[in-house]
Amino acid sequence: MSNNQKNESLKSLPDNQGYFGKYGGQFIPPELKVAINEVADAYAEFKNDANFRQEYELLLSSYVGRPSPLYFAKRLSDQLGGARIYFKREDLNHTGAHKINHTLGEALLAKRMGKKKLLAETGAGQHGVAVATAAAIMGLDCEIHMGTIDIAKQHPNVIRMKLLGAQVVPVDQGGKSLKDAVDSAFGAYLKDYKNTFFAIGSVVGPHPYPMMIRDFQSVVGREAKEQILKLLGRLPDYLIACVGGGSNAIGLFHEFLDDQVKMIGVEPSGRSFKPGDHAATLTKGKPGTIHGMYTYLLQNDKGEPLPVHSIASGLDYPGIGPIHADLLERGRVKYVTINDQEAIEAFQQLSRVEGIIPALESAHAVAYVNKIAPDLSVDEVIVVNLSGRGDKDVDYIAEKLSL
Repeated sequence: MSNNQKNESLKSLPDNQGYFGKYGGQFIPPELKVAINEVADAYAEFKNDANFRQEYELLLSSYVGRPSPLYFAKRLSDQLGGARIYFKREDLNHTGAHKINHTLGEALLAKRMGKKKLLAETGAGQHGVAVATAAAIMGLDCEIHMGTIDIAKQHPNVIRMKLLGAQVVPVDQGGKSLKDAVDSAFGAYLKDYKNTFFAIGSVVGPHPYPMMIRDFQSVVGREAKEQILKLLGRLPDYLIACVGGGSNAIGLFHEFLDDQVKMIGVEPSGRSFKPGDHAATLTKGKPGTIHGMYTYLLQNDKGEPLPVHSIASGLDYPGIGPIHADLLERGRVKYVTINDQEAIEAFQQLSRVEGIIPALESAHAVAYVNKIAPDLSVDEVIVVNLSGRGDKDVDYIAEKLSL
């Protein structure tokens, strides 16, 4: 890493070509480049437009219910016997997760661009529900591509999407999960990009999506910083969030990147570290190209994406946002893993100790808190992004635990 890289503000990235260090960019066919650059130009025009910002922020407050609370988990802190644990309660947002923060921004941008339809992929269904919700309030058509494995696991969210007026397209190719839903959605976008806005669901894909989704999600960290300073008069020692594509994690981390705060991203190690049994991209992957970006990738010797698995559908993706690939190599964020069983145990624990049923994705972050909090002092503070609620997972968990 050069001295210039060390001295620059990490919050100022990406560069004008969409690179976070050496990761990011646009690796897309020429016919798609026209459509993606139209999005980039529109975002550059509207992101600082006073009317656009005012409409977006009004929706966040009056429709989503922001700011989300920063909650001191006293019982969990007492049980673990170490650091004080706070949850940023994104699970309390309208639609039940952080995804609504960026889908409203994307829908507003689509409306300004004169698009007629929102198109999206989804894994756990939270992004799909949030896109369908944003489409409904903006009066746009909506089409959601979802792997058939995830459709079976996340039936309540499938029903929600349909109730909101979305067309849910089952994807039965490949691994039948999130990566394949992205592939399918990209294919549909190529056929009708003139009338369609591709509402990508994380900080992934070609520029400007990683930057744009990060910007919309950064409200999480801005609020958390203001709230913790008001509560304690100091910054936290640790920030912890689960990582699939990486939107909820960078949403919390971004505001603190230039501060002396430790940051930990938690990936899914699934059933084991055998190929196809996990989705720990930064832990076991290497640089490659997927879905229009250069980033870390779980891949075979030919550079093709490997099959992945996680009990949390929103985490089973073989790539990662290029922001996180850059933060890993800079050493700014530490990336660790939690397996399926540890996530289930944390899911049950938080439900019973704090009366909060978390999304299985978020349970990965809670599980890592269980590992480190007891070894920290009571003077140390952890802020966890509780990225979603577990309503969508209760049927699946009930089956797994024979409840």
